[in-house]
Amino acid sequence: MWTHFEPVHAITYFHPRSRAAYEAAGLRGTWRGYFAGRAAPLGAVAAAPVVAAFFGFAPDMVARALPSVWQLATPQEALRTRLTGAVQALAELTYDLPETQLAEAAELLEAAAGRLDHAGRLLGAVNAALPRPDQPLGRLWQAATTLREHRGDGHIAALVTAGLDGPESLVWRASLDMTRQALQPYRGWTDDEWQAALDRLTVRGWLTPEGQPTETGRTAFQAIEEATDRAAAGPWRALDPAEIRRLRELLAPIARACYTVLPASMPISLPAPVG
Repeated sequence: MWTHFEPVHAITYFHPRSRAAYEAAGLRGTWRGYFAGRAAPLGAVAAAPVVAAFFGFAPDMVARALPSVWQLATPQEALRTRLTGAVQALAELTYDLPETQLAEAAELLEAAAGRLDHAGRLLGAVNAALPRPDQPLGRLWQAATTLREHRGDGHIAALVTAGLDGPESLVWRASLDMTRQALQPYRGWTDDEWQAALDRLTVRGWLTPEGQPTETGRTAFQAIEEATDRAAAGPWRALDPAEIRRLRELLAPIARACYTVLPASMPISLPAPVG
């Protein structure tokens, strides 16, 4: 199911409509819109809670955006802006799909999001507590976002339990299926911090001296991924199997449309495109 709802959420970072909405609200530049939009459900917070909740970002990078971004747009304005941009983006991407299909997809995805347990899930909880949008595309995007942030909260818990910190998690991913160039600049870690994380993973036995993943590292990483999946499985155990099959059928063309605007190289992890 992650392969079906994650792309729906991700358009808020990459679609021109979403970026234009942030620009129109005075949030110029990629990172002002990103930090304001994603942190807005938390309220007018300073950097510290976002460093904790977003996990992979260097504290200095977060501090450059927060709390100063709230002088440009209040959290309420940022929330309206991100929803407006997401709805406009989805409307452009799904114009050829029947409205009844979009409404049914929104209803079923909301049902899944409504089965989440948010204890210990900060970003999932604050997104779930937002007012329900009026239009189906808004409800669809908000449900996808709640599910996505809930899953991300669980993934961070698995990383912390495994003893990984933010830069170590990025260095590890760069050794697997992403690149340092696609991660380090977009998360704000210095070269010295990156190298120190690489050294720690090497000492730990996750990486070879050449920076290649070891069998020990691959086994540990697989355990993290499995823990993430287990922690995110609650709504899919609770829903009727026929409802899940129908939701997959409804979301597949929406997810495929969203993938058409997502860049091949990006600083977020996405599942393989829906077939």
